[in-house]
Amino acid sequence: MTQIGSGAATGAPGSAPAGTDHRKGLSAGAIGTLGAVVIGVSTIAPAYTLSGAVGPTASAVGEHLPAVLIVGFIPMLLVALGYRQLNRAMPDSGTTFTWASRAFGPWIGWMGSWCLLASTILVLSNLAGIAVDFFYLAISQLTGLDWIADLTRNVPVNILTCLAFMAVAAYISYRGLEATKAFQYLLVSFQMLVLVWFSVVAFRHVGSGTAFDATHFSWDWFNPFGVETFSAFAAGIALSVFIYWGWDVVLTMNEESKGTTTTPGKAAVLTILVVVGLYTLVTLATLSYAGVSTGDFGLGNPDIQENVFAALAGPVMGPFAILISLAVLSSSASSLQSTMISPARTMLAMGHYGALSPKYAKVSPKHQTPAYATIVSVVIAAVFYAVMRVISENVLWDTITTLGMMVCFYYGVTALACVWYFRAEATASVGSFINKLLAPLLGGILLLIFFFQTAWDSMDPAYGSGSEIGGVGLVFILGVLIFVLGVAAMLYQHRRNPEFFRRRFETTEHPTA
Repeated sequence: MTQIGSGAATGAPGSAPAGTDHRKGLSAGAIGTLGAVVIGVSTIAPAYTLSGAVGPTASAVGEHLPAVLIVGFIPMLLVALGYRQLNRAMPDSGTTFTWASRAFGPWIGWMGSWCLLASTILVLSNLAGIAVDFFYLAISQLTGLDWIADLTRNVPVNILTCLAFMAVAAYISYRGLEATKAFQYLLVSFQMLVLVWFSVVAFRHVGSGTAFDATHFSWDWFNPFGVETFSAFAAGIALSVFIYWGWDVVLTMNEESKGTTTTPGKAAVLTILVVVGLYTLVTLATLSYAGVSTGDFGLGNPDIQENVFAALAGPVMGPFAILISLAVLSSSASSLQSTMISPARTMLAMGHYGALSPKYAKVSPKHQTPAYATIVSVVIAAVFYAVMRVISENVLWDTITTLGMMVCFYYGVTALACVWYFRAEATASVGSFINKLLAPLLGGILLLIFFFQTAWDSMDPAYGSGSEIGGVGLVFILGVLIFVLGVAAMLYQHRRNPEFFRRRFETTEHPTA
């Protein structure tokens, strides 16, 4: 049995026993494997992520885009195996926070969860921004009024529309997983069907000679050693991490799943496999159709890199181009809603165990959802988006890159937490060695290497969008600022509740999964 400190038996927030199912008041048995996979795919948001990340990744690695996406998938799968083992042993909605705290102590656990929270705040702002872009683009295409598409460049209109999207998403999240699941089935199916249609049509253009820059398939595209420099490779991996990020949301729903110890881990692995198959198809089709030149529709054109599908929809889909707009709109809108699941439940766990104010442990009696934490999540995301939209016109590019750094850090820490937590039993069998030691160890080390390499490279003003402050790249400044804010928040919480940081999440017995 795993327990926290000496006051574990009281059941009060801040001293709750670890490993106790549903002590936080969440709805038990609300989601099954299929529902979890759908929400996982929704959070990753294939149409949105590809539109926002294919361009930046292609600009870093050129025609080796498929190779980088596959290599980026490998550490994700390795880490997911570690997550699955941790969830089997101790299903807890706090995931990174709870597991890293039990393995390494509350300080590292707190910072790991901070990076998870920061990642979700960054991606929520990006999701809302993309949703606004495609919302007005879709209306423009439906009405034939070109000026409507330009409304997204009007900062006040953009921000107000963004806040409206966030408010609706927060309301659906507040209503619970049943409402979330029903909302996601249709939108996820729609965007996946449109992406497959887009890919098939793009390949037909290549075959008929009507593609913009027909680039015939080469196995060299899958050769990661063809990338010119390790810095370019690391940059591409960091961006590809963004493309896969979000599968861990299914673990934060573990206390609400049917089969808390098995369903979330299975759903996480299935989510990653579904997404990598879809990504491979779409990137091969896009690369074959557009190439990597700096021409009008080339993936190397900086003018279209922040929103590739907006540029390629017309040339590829013709009169059905609006389906791409609707797919990305539905993708970003659905992910905006499902992404709120993770930070809300992480903050719920932190409030429950005393790492945050007990207010964060409040659960809606009617909907059995983390009401206060959900509201805080959307308010912070809204403020961040509004501020960054005013400060930097290239906010989408730079926050995507910064997100990759944050994700590499907290995934890496959680994977190593698996290694450390199961160290005493990792050699009990071949399966235990692979799943509890080798896979998470390799995945964690790889992601931490990518984190440090990207952090170093991002100091260059030319990195990301090219924005800088005092000669230092904005991506690096954003990353440092996020970590500094995390340390400051942790020290502030230490002053408010030093007892949480004095004790360790002590493991007296290692459960065997």
